[in-house]
Amino acid sequence: MPAPEPRRSTAVEVFASAALAGVAHGFLGRRGGVSQGALAGLNCGPGSIGPDGDSAAAVAENRRRAVAAVLPGARLVTVWQVHSPDCIAVSTPWEESDRPHADALVCATPGLLLGILTADCAPVLLADAQAGVVGAAHAGWKGARAGVIENTVAAMVAHGARRGAIAAAIGPTIAQPSYEVDAALRDRFAADDGAFFRPGRPGHWQFDLPGYVAARLAAARVETIDRLALDTYAAPERFFSFRRATHRGEPAYGRQLALIGLPQPGRR
Repeated sequence: MPAPEPRRSTAVEVFASAALAGVAHGFLGRRGGVSQGALAGLNCGPGSIGPDGDSAAAVAENRRRAVAAVLPGARLVTVWQVHSPDCIAVSTPWEESDRPHADALVCATPGLLLGILTADCAPVLLADAQAGVVGAAHAGWKGARAGVIENTVAAMVAHGARRGAIAAAIGPTIAQPSYEVDAALRDRFAADDGAFFRPGRPGHWQFDLPGYVAARLAAARVETIDRLALDTYAAPERFFSFRRATHRGEPAYGRQLALIGLPQPGRR
């Protein structure tokens, strides 16, 4: 599927997936925010706040703009991401200071907007539009390998979704040509995962993270999977990237949001 064209709302760049048509969602980049310097743009990560990073006021304003661009009036709900396989069901919002440690959320409650922060890892948005159940997962190699995708799908099914009706989209993530890993990391994967590793320079491999995540979705019996094919590392003007910031020796890195939610009855 060709890379999607962005839609714009109040200068915020939002990428949508045709697979999730009719569901309020969006993968955001770095355009349209108020942060300055190396984190210029729509940095939405509280973890970047600090003397060498961003200001709390800028991050709060960026998150407000992000919500307004996808589901105005909704309450944003995020988790403290720890590269785990854990998924939390959300029915009422919590305070930002009380975020539980997890890497995925599911919801069947209108008015809530599930948010996942990424800066190379794969943001995955899922929905059974007919059942009114949505999910969002943060899938780096560690979480994906541990089962965060399968756990998210299972939680959605427990809330009334049907596996065959769930659609998923994989948003901006580091692509295989940009993702070099060493042999020790490759050896953590099962032998039949070798197709996701391409030989690189001696002792190193290029890992296909979005391809691996798509395979885990398929293994969870998700039939509709959209890979947006947007490389975070290769597009510095459009996306934040942890690996790119590390290679450049920058003291901090930004995070972009992926959002999905259900509107309140009578609202779009």
